[in-house]
Amino acid sequence: MRPVDSAMSQQPKAVVLFSGGLDSTTLLAMASRNYECHAISFNYRQRHISELEAAREISQQSGIKHQIIALDEGVLAGSALTDPDIKVPDTLAEGIPVTYVPARNTVFLAHALAVAEVIGSTDIFIGVNAVDYSGYPDCRPEYIEAFSKMANLATKASVEGQHLVIHTPLISLSKAEIIQAGIELGIDYERTVSCYQADAEGRACGVCDSCRLRKQGFEAAGIEDPTRYR
Repeated sequence: MRPVDSAMSQQPKAVVLFSGGLDSTTLLAMASRNYECHAISFNYRQRHISELEAAREISQQSGIKHQIIALDEGVLAGSALTDPDIKVPDTLAEGIPVTYVPARNTVFLAHALAVAEVIGSTDIFIGVNAVDYSGYPDCRPEYIEAFSKMANLATKASVEGQHLVIHTPLISLSKAEIIQAGIELGIDYERTVSCYQADAEGRACGVCDSCRLRKQGFEAAGIEDPTRYR
């Protein structure tokens, strides 16, 4: 991702939910074209904790302000991504998979809403996707619409007339389209971590849902996969 130039101080502020993965890195690059971005990541005791190092590195090299918010153990429990006793599946399951993290996007967006009001922003970016996704209910357009309506009832800023917008520029894109957009924005995807069970160095397993979708995306885009596999 290209470094942010000094003109960004003249741009409106936006809060960007940023995991350090492929989708959120593309999202951050998109948002930074028109906004001074405040990226937030979450330590929610996820199995793939190395994604936070990727987020820290990418935001630092891009000159974007980055904050990591730590959640207490057990807040987002009950998922293969947060419970070592639940195996991350290596095949695509029907219905909502065990990698679904209860209320994750609701918790993340609630924090983003608070940060936005504190820094004087009316724009939040989240990289949800309703095309190449794993069946998570909090990635659907109707969920974003409902949260947006709630957010505009819940804050002092909105009551005083500052309408909050939740931006979802990836929501209708295929993984290949997301990758192509990111390449045009100068993203080095080798630095991103998408794997649900990446090791401490950020190397991917190559078999989980996230790895499968990522592999298929690069193949469909006709771009060599730069992912680091263990």
